[in-house]
Amino acid sequence: MASSSAGAAGSSSGSGSGSGGGNVASSLSGTGATSSLTGTLNKKKKPFLGMPAPLGYVPGLGRGATGFTTRSDIGPARDANDPVDDRHAPPGKRTVGDQMKKNQADDDDEDLNDTNYDEFNGYAGSLFSSGPYEKDDEEADAIYAALDKRMDERRKERREQREKEEIEKYRMERPKIQQQFSDLKRKLAEVTEEEWLSIPEVGDARNKRQRNPRYEKLTPVPDSFFAKHLQTGENHTSVDPRQGQFGGLNTPFSGGLNTPYPGAMTPGLMTPGTGELDMRKIGQARNTLMDMRLSQVSDSVSGQTVVDPKGYLTDLNSMIPTHGGDINDIKKARLLLKSVRETNPHHPPAWIASARLEEVTGKLQVARNLIMKGTEMCPKSEDVWLEAARLQPGDTAKAVVAQAVRHLPQSIRAKKRVLRKALENVSKSVRLWKAAVELEEPEDARIMLSRAVECCPTSVELWLALARLETYENARRVLNKARENIPTDRHIWITAAKLEEANGNTQMVEKIIDRAITSLRANGVEINREQWIQDAEECDKAGSVATCQAVIRAVIGIGIEEEDCKHTWMEDAESCIAHGALECARAIYAHALQVFPSKKSVWLRAAYFEKSHGTRESLEALLQRAVAHCPKAEVLWLMGAKSKWLAGDVPAARSILALAFQANPNSEEIWLAAVKLESENNEYERARRLLAKARSSAPTARVFMKSVKLEWVLGNISAAQELCVEALKHYEDFPKLWMMKGQIEEQSQCMDKAREAYNQGLKKCPHSIPLWLLLSRLEEKAGQLTRARAILEKSRLKNPQNPELWLESVRLEYRAGLKNISNTLMAKALQECPNSGILWAEAIFLESRPQRKTKSVDALKKCEHDPHVLLAVAKLFWSERKITKAREWFLRTVKIEPDLGDAWALFYKFEIQHGTEEQQEEVKRRCENAEPRHGELWCAESKHIHNWQKKIGEILVLVAAKIKNTF
Repeated sequence: MASSSAGAAGSSSGSGSGSGGGNVASSLSGTGATSSLTGTLNKKKKPFLGMPAPLGYVPGLGRGATGFTTRSDIGPARDANDPVDDRHAPPGKRTVGDQMKKNQADDDDEDLNDTNYDEFNGYAGSLFSSGPYEKDDEEADAIYAALDKRMDERRKERREQREKEEIEKYRMERPKIQQQFSDLKRKLAEVTEEEWLSIPEVGDARNKRQRNPRYEKLTPVPDSFFAKHLQTGENHTSVDPRQGQFGGLNTPFSGGLNTPYPGAMTPGLMTPGTGELDMRKIGQARNTLMDMRLSQVSDSVSGQTVVDPKGYLTDLNSMIPTHGGDINDIKKARLLLKSVRETNPHHPPAWIASARLEEVTGKLQVARNLIMKGTEMCPKSEDVWLEAARLQPGDTAKAVVAQAVRHLPQSIRAKKRVLRKALENVSKSVRLWKAAVELEEPEDARIMLSRAVECCPTSVELWLALARLETYENARRVLNKARENIPTDRHIWITAAKLEEANGNTQMVEKIIDRAITSLRANGVEINREQWIQDAEECDKAGSVATCQAVIRAVIGIGIEEEDCKHTWMEDAESCIAHGALECARAIYAHALQVFPSKKSVWLRAAYFEKSHGTRESLEALLQRAVAHCPKAEVLWLMGAKSKWLAGDVPAARSILALAFQANPNSEEIWLAAVKLESENNEYERARRLLAKARSSAPTARVFMKSVKLEWVLGNISAAQELCVEALKHYEDFPKLWMMKGQIEEQSQCMDKAREAYNQGLKKCPHSIPLWLLLSRLEEKAGQLTRARAILEKSRLKNPQNPELWLESVRLEYRAGLKNISNTLMAKALQECPNSGILWAEAIFLESRPQRKTKSVDALKKCEHDPHVLLAVAKLFWSERKITKAREWFLRTVKIEPDLGDAWALFYKFEIQHGTEEQQEEVKRRCENAEPRHGELWCAESKHIHNWQKKIGEILVLVAAKIKNTF
């Protein structure tokens, strides 16, 4: 193939130059040389190379090389059945390994090589893997596996420790780069802001050529350059003039012969480059070609112009970017922004600036790609997402905004954009309008709401929201329009009433509410009383008191039977108090008192409400009206007198009690209240005269008891004893008189007389528990433990299932040091009184500390809401120093039973130890408001004769001081 090509090439060149014969000869001579070289190589090649050796051939045997013996001389070291190592066999059967693969496909032989043998473990594989695997083998393997696991666990900790030490040692010898620089990293925390800012910027480490690359300069080539070089490549077709002169060709030799042919012009071929290059004509030809192409597309079939030939080039010029800057400046800016993006890819302004640069230069798609890359690198930047949405076309922009909202669920700007776009398509959606308005500022929200009520005229919420943002006059117009569009909604009327009240037009509130009821009924709306009361509560919480009271007066009597009015209204008032709507409750009580002015229970409820939630003035005003309508209600008179007394106005309190005497001439309560008023204000003689007058005009056991108590606390023991004896003649079945007589004798150290008084009292009053307890404690104080125990057993027989008596028995044994007996008695007591809170509370602290928690759980199961059990649990948390839980349980206790003085005293003691001064004052204030009267520790102090004039706060401090943390 090569020689034929060469021949063809030779013939072609010969036809052009006239020397074809020489080329053909050279081609033939070249072919002969090649064949001779191939023959020489064939002569040197041995004929047996590549052929298999003859059978029994031994290399070197012909030269007499028989001085050594090889494996080929003595035969292969294999059995006759072993595969043969035939290197000339076909592939797959050539080596021993190839032939053994087929035999090992189903049965892998064990590797019994020396390299696979370990002195301790033996061979790595199983010697008997080829044998059958039976159940015994499985059990043996399981046992060995368990042993291996057990041994591994025994050595695991030591092995892990050793590995850890080796790793630590290795890390110490060859630490990581991160560890080598860890100390320097820690020291970075000490670098101040000034030192950080003074660190120089990283310079450009490239050399001058790399920093300032030489841009390729392109210079337009002039037409003369083309013309000059075009002439150098021309072929001359004219004959030398000397040829025509001398009639032949001149030879270079001096004695040359003239050619026999006369000189003449040969018809030479004209080359394309011949002549002068006319650049002007080339430009004309180009314009002509352009005109032809434009004319082809200028007119359509119908004759209408599709392309404007004159404006075509103008349109092309308009596509050139009109940024007005140098292209080098753009390149520099692009390079700079690229550097910023690569240095800090999470910097949103870099991506935004890059995208806008490309947008300005006309590369919109590049700008889109850049900003989308920016959203990936800065997914939490609102500006990047908004820029991406701006650059993208419509449908893609929606997807971008949706993606932005997923990445930025809290983004206000993204939400605004989405909601506004949604409102363009779904303008009737109230939810969209509400969501969009919530994100706007008040002024923008007002403008949006103005549009919203036009799109959704039946939405009450939008109308009310717009009214709240408008001025007074505009709000009235808005509400009037709202009533025209929605005549069946009550909220518009209530909002109008609140608007008038807020602007001082309280006289219009009642008219608006009455008109609302009338209008709604005319439009077929059913007046739902509960809904209107809830609206009134909302008005109360919003501070619209007049609107709240007007609504209550308008709807309180709707849909209620006359006999159920009082009960229903009281329930409504309690519900409003529970919801914190005090003005609603006050309005309900006021309406109820107008309807039932002679009902003592209504006046009492209203008075207690004012006492708890009102002012002293409002309470006294209400009580004045109450006693005018119910003059026989002693408690109302007493509440009024006490209010005046607590305010320090004693003469007013006396005048109220004087009026009460006129209305109730022989009332025991009023007599005793007058005595207390005088005695509390140190008017003892007036108190004595009042009591003497009461004993003569209205003699009762309580009057005699108060008389004895007054003389006792004033130190007139003899007078007290005489009065006590006189009282017992008339009221021998009144146990408090017997108790006072015994205590007076006990105070005078007359134990026998005291014992006799208690015994006589028990004969007359065998079911008085305090008498039994006083007698038992008297015997215990005298050292007669057996007699005290017998008295308590006798009392339990006469008063079975009494937890106070059982508790005293348990405490008696505990004080005597007989803890086992006390535990036994407690068990019997809990069997007889399983729901007694005081017994369970005592049982908790009879247990050892580890068992108290379990006992408290049992107590709570039996007595979940008993104040004594709750108090015991609070003390238990207190003893365990769980301050927060203890405070919670104390609060729960005083909330369930505010009359339990012991709970208040323990709570105050707890706050003294673990609370602040504010918390202590809060407990003290709440205790004074609650006015507790009961409790074992509380009564021991409050009823002591030395503390008879002390206030609640003083008694609280005394009781707290007596409490010891023995638990």
